[in-house]
Order: sequence, then structure tokens, then C-alpha cells
Amino acid sequence: MASTAVSAIGFGCMSLSNVYGASDDRAGVELIREAIDCGVTLLDTSDMYGFGHNEMLVGQAIAGRRSEVFVATKFGNLAGRGGKIADGRPEYVISACEASLKRLGVDVIDLYYQHRVDPTVPIEETVGAMARLIESGKVRLLGLSEARPETIRRANSVHQIAAVQNEYSLLYRVEAEETLVTTRELDIAFVAYAPLGRGLLTAKVEDTASLAETDTRRRHPRFAADNLAHNLDLVHRIEAIAQRKRCTPGQLALAWLLAQGPDVIPIPGTKRKERLVENLGALAVDLSVADIAEISAAIPSGSAAGTRYPEGQMKSVFL
Repeated sequence: MASTAVSAIGFGCMSLSNVYGASDDRAGVELIREAIDCGVTLLDTSDMYGFGHNEMLVGQAIAGRRSEVFVATKFGNLAGRGGKIADGRPEYVISACEASLKRLGVDVIDLYYQHRVDPTVPIEETVGAMARLIESGKVRLLGLSEARPETIRRANSVHQIAAVQNEYSLLYRVEAEETLVTTRELDIAFVAYAPLGRGLLTAKVEDTASLAETDTRRRHPRFAADNLAHNLDLVHRIEAIAQRKRCTPGQLALAWLLAQGPDVIPIPGTKRKERLVENLGALAVDLSVADIAEISAAIPSGSAAGTRYPEGQMKSVFL
């Protein structure tokens, strides 16, 4: 996926389906359209977000505006349903795509990811089925999410992988930095999800009491009491730098990601227009080589406390 094919910052739509507390469908549709009006072309969704709800929401938002957007969606993340973390069976790939096309209301998906690698199905078989979707004109490009380097290499040997989407932020970047070596060698774009550390890097989440009762972050180890205090101490280190650069901590964190290279495309999500505008403001933050080094040193790789997901979900990432 050439970086010129999409906006430098995409829009992650997951939070519009009641993931971080209750969301409003009408407001969600309006926010997606606002993002498009602001120049965002990459919209990221999944059949797992709201179990199809998010794709339908995106479909409503892009109705009549299909030519203005690059639609990325995902399949295969079962999140433990039926005792499975993922489904990469070839027949499932085909049926999942058909269902996503209907919910999105489109004839073709620009970028189709395997959301989670299925450890029970060889990646070659899954990607082989995904490649057939390209041959039939239902998908344009293929992607993998939460795949480790060796898995990416095996997949790419079957069909060119255009993008890999893994978590990547100042706080959580150990696996991403390892993966970037491989994606760059193979000319694969790196789409960074949770680029703000699930909100921590905005320096606005001071305790879990400020999160809605239904906010899934309450279950995340990074937000557990001792871990949260440690992580906030790390975030506070970049506040002075942000002040000096006349931007918010969140904008600084996104600008740092953008500075890693044109192949890195962050997809921050939000439910609020003001946060959308703030995130896009990162494009105007100019960082020197010295700035980038200072920011990297302020929050060293691997210094965050708490795993990226609760214990059970960690079994489904970086496979």
C-alpha cells in the first residue's frame, strides 16, 4: 500500500461502536463525514467492532462519497467465541468478506485484513483465500493485523501484503519496532493502531474513575492502579516538550509517529469532533532530529507498565 494512496493520518472507527463507553450512531456518522471533510481518506473498521455494527455505520457515512475514501476492514477475530481466538479457514474468509461488503454497502474493499492470525490454520491457506478475493474483484489489497515478522514473510510469499496493522505508540512499541524491520524490507506499509496508547498519551486520563463503566479500558492492565501511575509519570515527561513545541501531548505523540517514516500511518480514533481536529493538528507539528531523539528518550522503548491486553487476549496478538 503506497503511502500516497491514503491520508497521512487515518481514522480508526472502533470507538463509535460502544467500545469506550456508549456511543451515538447519528453522531458517529457525522463524525466520519467530518473526518472526510477534513481530508481524511483512510477509514479503518472491522466486522468485530460491535459485531458488524461498525461496518454498517461506516457504510451509512460513506454513502454517496465512496470515491473520497479508502476503506479498510478486517475479518477473523472471534475474541474467544466458540472457544476460538480467530478463524482463518479459507471458506470463512470468503463468507466473511461477502458479509462485510453488504454491511459496508460497497462493491469492493480497498484493504482487507486478517484481524487475528489463526494458529490452527496455516497462514498460506488463509492468504491464498484472500488472494482469490482480489481475483474476483471484491478486494483490492491484503493486510494482516497483529502478525509477527515470520508470519508476515510466509504470508507475503503467497501474495503481496500491502499493510500490517499492529499497535504502535510511544508507550507500546517494542513489537512494532521489531516488525518494522520486516515490513520495510518487504515494502509493506505499517498502520499504527492505538497510536495514543488508548488515550494515555493525551495526558487527559488521570484515573479510571473518569472512564465510563462500560469502557473496555477498565479491563486493560495499563490502566490498573500501579501501572497507570507509572505510565502517567512517563507521559508527563513529554508535556514540557509539547509545551515548547506549542502543541498538545497527543499531537506530539502522533507527530513522533509520523516522523518515523512515510510508511507509518497512525489511525487514532475518537467520538468527539474537537479531538478529531486536535489529532489532525499533529500534521502541523514540525520535529527536528534532535526533537525526535529527545521524545524517544523521554519514554524509552519497553518502559510502559502493563501488557497491551488482558491476559486472555494476549494469546491472540503477535502470532
